[in-house]
Amino acid sequence: MTSVFAYLLLGMGNGAVYAALGLALVMTYKSSGVVNFATGAVALYAAYTFAFLRHGQLLIPIPGLDSTVDVGGPWAVMPALIVSVLLASIVGVIAELVVFRPMRTAPVLAKAVAAIGVMLVLQALIALQVGPNTPTVAPIFKQKNLHIGDAVVPTDRLWLAAVIVCLAVCAGLVLKYTRFGIATEASAESEKGALLTGLSPDRISLANWALSSATAAIGGIVIAPIVPLNPIAYTMFIVPALAAALVGDFAGIGITVAAGLVIGMLQSETTYLQSIWDAMPDAGMAEAVPLVLILAFLLIRGRPLPGRGAVSTNDLGRSPRPRRIVVPTLICVAVAVVALLITSGSLRLAVISSMIFGMIALSQLVVTGYAGQVSLAQLTLAGTGAFALSRFGSNMGIPFPFAPLLAALVAMVIGVVVGLPALRVRGLPLMVATLALAVFAEAFWFRNPSLNGGIDGAPIKPPSIFGIDLGIGAGDGYPRIAFGILCLVVLTITALAVAALRRSRLGASMLAVRANERSAASAGIDVGATKLLAFAIASFIAGLGGSLLAYQQTLAAAGTYAVFSGIALFAVIYIAGVTSITGSLLAGIMAPGALMYFIMDRYLHFGDYYMLASGALLILTVVTSPDGIAGRITNLRPAKRSSNTEVARGADPALEAETETAQAPARTIGDPVLTVDGVSVKYGAVTAVDDVSFELRAGEIVGLIGPNGAGKTTLVDAICGFVPSTGQVSTDERRIDGLAPHRRTRAGLGRTFQDIELYDDLSVSENLKVAAGRSPEGAVDNALRLLGISDLADVAAADLSQGQRQLVSVARVLAGEPRVALLDEPAAGLDTAESQWLGARLRAAQTSGTAMLLIDHDMDLVLGVCDRVIVLDLGAVIATGTPDEIRTSDKVIEAYLGAPLASGEPDAAMEEQK
Repeated sequence: MTSVFAYLLLGMGNGAVYAALGLALVMTYKSSGVVNFATGAVALYAAYTFAFLRHGQLLIPIPGLDSTVDVGGPWAVMPALIVSVLLASIVGVIAELVVFRPMRTAPVLAKAVAAIGVMLVLQALIALQVGPNTPTVAPIFKQKNLHIGDAVVPTDRLWLAAVIVCLAVCAGLVLKYTRFGIATEASAESEKGALLTGLSPDRISLANWALSSATAAIGGIVIAPIVPLNPIAYTMFIVPALAAALVGDFAGIGITVAAGLVIGMLQSETTYLQSIWDAMPDAGMAEAVPLVLILAFLLIRGRPLPGRGAVSTNDLGRSPRPRRIVVPTLICVAVAVVALLITSGSLRLAVISSMIFGMIALSQLVVTGYAGQVSLAQLTLAGTGAFALSRFGSNMGIPFPFAPLLAALVAMVIGVVVGLPALRVRGLPLMVATLALAVFAEAFWFRNPSLNGGIDGAPIKPPSIFGIDLGIGAGDGYPRIAFGILCLVVLTITALAVAALRRSRLGASMLAVRANERSAASAGIDVGATKLLAFAIASFIAGLGGSLLAYQQTLAAAGTYAVFSGIALFAVIYIAGVTSITGSLLAGIMAPGALMYFIMDRYLHFGDYYMLASGALLILTVVTSPDGIAGRITNLRPAKRSSNTEVARGADPALEAETETAQAPARTIGDPVLTVDGVSVKYGAVTAVDDVSFELRAGEIVGLIGPNGAGKTTLVDAICGFVPSTGQVSTDERRIDGLAPHRRTRAGLGRTFQDIELYDDLSVSENLKVAAGRSPEGAVDNALRLLGISDLADVAAADLSQGQRQLVSVARVLAGEPRVALLDEPAAGLDTAESQWLGARLRAAQTSGTAMLLIDHDMDLVLGVCDRVIVLDLGAVIATGTPDEIRTSDKVIEAYLGAPLASGEPDAAMEEQK
């Protein structure tokens, strides 16, 4: 028992650095909204600077200059610490000014990717300048031992923890009680508000970057005497630090520091238990601690769908729809075959490596470019395929091609497990979870001798089929053309399959989820299932790529699939273009060890700087061109746009005839198709919707009006399942109030959103197909014709005007042929004539028997087209009646003006509320 307690205390050393880095993450995020993946690299730089100063040298992290300069002899602890912390603060200030200040309004995920670029640059600079000459670091604290039973605990671990706790207390006091801390909180809450009160968000952010970098530097310095300096190990300290910051919700300093200390203590304890319990795995349990903590936190705290106003901005660039793929495919295949035939030796090996890394890049395209789930574990998943291939082929004797297919299935299963947090979280937290899984898989599986060959690698049986040797060979014939042709065939089939996926309805659903999960769910898409399918498909492709990589190397080696290598490969894929097949193929050529790297290293002697260039280009790509190099190439071609910049109306005589018919009074109102009974929505003590009940009948248009903040959109969210509510909602006498949003859509509900929420990567027709039913072509054509926008069918949604976007959003609902259409301000942004035309189109849509609930501030539209009108105020129904009854209702006029109207025009009174 004493040993257990002793190992918990021993873990406080590593826990202290996790806590310090977690504290730095919180400080940076609070001031600038950046989750700084480079925090560990800043700690690494400070630790190296401190170590060299203690030996009388100053580290110069600038390639081309001497790596160190003499400073007149070894420095004492305190001067070396102060200078190291100041230099790390300067690094943080430079990063804020050069990289993150231009990205002030960028989405959080884009900033995180840029931070990965900064991490790669810092790590590469230190690796270039220091190389194998790693200095030792003398103890900072006086060496003493604490005896606990038979166990001995060095007291420096306790001092480390004490220093970080004191640092956290000081940071907490500063942020809570000083003017600077209050200014930081104000700026984080509202930059506009901070500016209006005379505060400078730029200066506040700059100061916090300096302080957070100094905090990270202290963590890196105090751990240096305990953990030997290693560029990759120090950089990867960011994983447990991110786990601690997540537990603290990137806001709570005390919780973050406590979580960091606990993670370090638990890691130490699991390492001890591994040594005494035979039932525990031999490796990887320490790395499992942050992974389990991250997954548990995300699954408990996450939400299946983001709330209103919380939808993240798309920051990945466009994903073009492949067109005319036969000729480009034939050209690419011909070029690849010629490249294999005219090359030999290392150059041919680089060509083959380009094909294999292109496979892994295609897996990143599916999960990130299509589905929008940023994964840093694709190379790790390729590694699971490689090591599984060794088991199936070498150990179990399963022949080719069944062995690699089974290995890819193993990778797919693991990929689905990786994607499970995506059911409740999105964006950055999922990115953190995939990174933690990559760290765990490398330690637990790839480097575990009891599961495979460990550091030496696991043997791979060469591929052969029908007696034909497809292996890479050895000796003078290495690498054999037959293996290159095998890789080319697999890459070609995979690329065509990925292109077909992008053109399919499933691909459109993935892009819809990437663009807007709430809108996708309202179109009937099962968001969770779509994400998991993306992870499954991408992981299968990665597993195949990993198998080919193992065949190429003739063994599965842990170093090939290391976490840092995966991050470097992600950077290259992002630079090339993470959203297109062209970008994936280009990423294969640009990957470390592939064709471009070979040429740069062999002929330009630039190989040592490749990682540095990758990090710098990643930053540049995120800041200037999310589409990557492939997007730049695509953008050289003129985009296809509609020449019509206004809403198309009255251009088609048939449409005009339909409009006249739609305005005819003869219509049939059918039975109730939507029943809302006692629906209420509460946020704590605030009641947003209060016991609302009404019915909608087939073929009926009912208006829902009320002052701003009356609860109209919240009521629609409750009906559609986007907010928790009480009461009953039924369609055609079937209860749907317990169903998920996409199931309510399939039960006959369709809706638009205030902020439109189209899928900008998709064309207008693809937007409609996502929501269309079993016969999408006919439903899409009918909806386009009904709204008079058939000429916009092939135009990208991102290229539409505001009025066109409104009409497309309505058309998308009608394409789903719903029993009930809930339209939230469809006339916003339209002028009077356009609004009247829209009203006529809504009347025309009633010929199918669709019931509509219309929310809009255009009273002429609402009172002109609606059969009945429901008025909300403060979440409760205050009036229901025909348009004429609503026009003269004292309650309605009082709700809009705040007082009864003695005389005058009631319509004008309500118009003032537009």
